[in-house]
Amino acid sequence: MDRKRGLIRAKIGRNCRYDPFNPETNITFALPQDGKVRLAIFDLMGREVAVLVDGFRAAGVHEVTFNAGNLASGVYISDLRSDGVHLTGKMVLMK
Repeated sequence: MDRKRGLIRAKIGRNCRYDPFNPETNITFALPQDGKVRLAIFDLMGREVAVLVDGFRAAGVHEVTFNAGNLASGVYISDLRSDGVHLTGKMVLMK
């Protein structure tokens, strides 16, 4: 199981372009197999500020736009979960 999880982790990628960004950025992720995906954005206080994906997605590359026009400048955390894999990344919003 650990080996499978490691292979999935290596194949699920999360890429956030234009860091720092204002007010939009694209988050790209690739899935090695079909499955449930949840992609949420949190502030540094741990509050969920956006849910970009919450449902089934087919295997392949997916791109989601995060519009932070209503949020304050600061650091935000992207949180991607799929098939037991949990990936996080930092994004900087500069207005």
